[in-house]
Amino acid sequence: MSEAASFTSMAGRKAEGEAPSIGVGMLGYAFMGKAHSNALKKLPYIMYPPVAIPRLVAIAGRNADATAEAARRYGFEKYYTDWHELVNDPDVQVFDNGGPNDAHLEPCVAAAQAGKQVFCEKPLGRTAEEAKTMLDAVTKAGVKHMVAHNYRFVPAIVLARNLIASGKLGRIFHFRAVYLQEWIMDPNFPMTWRLDKSIAGSGALGDLGSHIIDLARYLVGEPTRTMAMTKTFIDERPTPDGGRAKVDVDDAFVSLMEFENGALGTLEASRFAAGRKNGEVLEINGEHGSIRFNMERMNELEVFWVNEEPKETRGFHTVSVTENFHPYYENWWPHGHIIGWGDTFVHEFHHFFDAVVNNKPVEPYGATFEDGYRNAVIGDAILASAASGRMVDIKY
Repeated sequence: MSEAASFTSMAGRKAEGEAPSIGVGMLGYAFMGKAHSNALKKLPYIMYPPVAIPRLVAIAGRNADATAEAARRYGFEKYYTDWHELVNDPDVQVFDNGGPNDAHLEPCVAAAQAGKQVFCEKPLGRTAEEAKTMLDAVTKAGVKHMVAHNYRFVPAIVLARNLIASGKLGRIFHFRAVYLQEWIMDPNFPMTWRLDKSIAGSGALGDLGSHIIDLARYLVGEPTRTMAMTKTFIDERPTPDGGRAKVDVDDAFVSLMEFENGALGTLEASRFAAGRKNGEVLEINGEHGSIRFNMERMNELEVFWVNEEPKETRGFHTVSVTENFHPYYENWWPHGHIIGWGDTFVHEFHHFFDAVVNNKPVEPYGATFEDGYRNAVIGDAILASAASGRMVDIKY
């Protein structure tokens, strides 16, 4: 069976009326709390008939008023200000960690030890060492585990993977990716946790770069070595009390990579790219053709075939990835009616719950904690190369 065919067959669903209820406990109520809650509420009627009905049991956060408001807004039954209570709640079967990066390690390990299935936002750990500790915990506990690399679940990305896996592109020569945003260019933009190494672990690398590192592995394979540079453009930021705080993470990075299959890669991420809101762009060049994807036009995939006839009209074609035979689209709208960024989380949670309910593997379509650990190893190698000015081997 081809990988493309096996992807279609993985959508195994329970018959109507048989979907079990699964209690979800969520840590974090801000950006990812909203995205995850939105997806969990959509899942039963979009991915229909559903594999499971998410029950929004409890949400946890440090600020009592904000967490209580989030519980009311998103529809959780209760809230906690101590994540330990969330993890120990007997009604919680799936622990969904959407908290800041410094709140990934300890809660996820505790949840695994408590026998909860664990879903965690990226980057999995602030360092490879943290990510390995988390991987060891879920492996020892024997629970399902998944990292929220939602871009794996964009229909156009799945189509790209299927084309590569089918061999239609032939030998892969190049993978290049950029992920560009602009949101911290103003020198007066205040200090946030994403600019503090003790909380975030890294800057643009972990925030944006972890996505394109994951897609490089997902689409092309394992990288073996890297040469990189990082840059912090503004090294101090104002604080709410009128003071100044040091920025000790990267604002941007660039990396050269070589893959096991001989392909060359370039990866770049920046939060100082004026005019770019969420500009993730990938291009893959192969023996028989090329593929290009732009997240800001996420329902499209550009494809070029070397030997297409007639040659007079040979060139890149823009494919609208919205037909009902495209990945996930049988669950959405008539062709040409596009889906959005938040809908990738619906696909992602459907995949995870299918793995939980029907005891299926999360990999290769979902990112496991093994993928999260390998991602962190690559990130650490990029930082090590930037610090030393040398090529660094990537070793797991």
